[in-house]
Amino acid sequence: MTSGNDDHARDTTGPGDQRARAGRTDPATEAFLAHRNLLFTVAYEMLGSAADAEDVLQETWLRWTGVDRAAVRDERAYLVRITTRQALTRLRTLGRRKESYVGSWLPEPLLTAPDVAEDVMLADSVSMAMLLVLETLAPTERAVFVLREVFALGYDEIAGAVDRSPAAVRQIAHRARAHVAARRPRGTVSPAETRSALDAFQRAVETGDLQGLLDVLAPDVVLVGDGGGVKQAVLVPVPGADRVARLLLAGLGRVAGRSALRRTLVNGRPALVMYLDGELDTVLAVRMDDGLITGLYAVRNPEKLSRMESGTALSRQAG
Repeated sequence: MTSGNDDHARDTTGPGDQRARAGRTDPATEAFLAHRNLLFTVAYEMLGSAADAEDVLQETWLRWTGVDRAAVRDERAYLVRITTRQALTRLRTLGRRKESYVGSWLPEPLLTAPDVAEDVMLADSVSMAMLLVLETLAPTERAVFVLREVFALGYDEIAGAVDRSPAAVRQIAHRARAHVAARRPRGTVSPAETRSALDAFQRAVETGDLQGLLDVLAPDVVLVGDGGGVKQAVLVPVPGADRVARLLLAGLGRVAGRSALRRTLVNGRPALVMYLDGELDTVLAVRMDDGLITGLYAVRNPEKLSRMESGTALSRQAG
């Protein structure tokens, strides 16, 4: 699956270029930059792809420069509306691309700073587990859920963004909320609990301790791999603690002495990254339920690992 950057020719003029040329920031650029992290977060939560989210922001910028700002009462709402509409268009394109994707598709992992983890609602909404739940929603349902539950937009604002009536948006929000509630991780898991589970997981795989690994995996754990047809990965989800544990130990055993596991923050949650021969090879995120690992998400597709080189700023607020 490509990143989406070749779907259309990019306009090379962006807010950063304009600011650099002028030596100052004009009002339109200033407004866009003030909301950029918020807009990126909206697009990323709707798409699960940083590359596509960046394309959406480029389209948002191009449309924003043509707006009569004197007629805009609320710049945040207006920019979110443009971003949402562009993301909905891109989401439908992504759906078609995923149909031909080799193996399982996983969201693009982001290296995030501690401030994302400190915003519990933001960390929950961008976690790998939640993004996969959002994948099960229809595009408009996903947009409504994200805008309402994560960014607390009013029904009238959301209606303008998704071209539905406020009454319809209320119904969509209720339906999406119930859908997500039935599939999201059970209970709230603290970062400390996740770190503890990952420490136990890491010790077990590094020492080949099968029982130690089984102790931290839920009986119904599922391993999902994403190699994108470029790197070897399980093509279909692998269920069951015993199967998953033996598969992991066998795989890591083959690269013993060449690999290293390190813990970091991915999408606001503790996760592991594996380096092979000194190069980033795999991002391993987890889903936790009742103190055990119920989901293991291994992203190996190189095209999805570029955001692990430096941190990505996410925010639910402007500024």
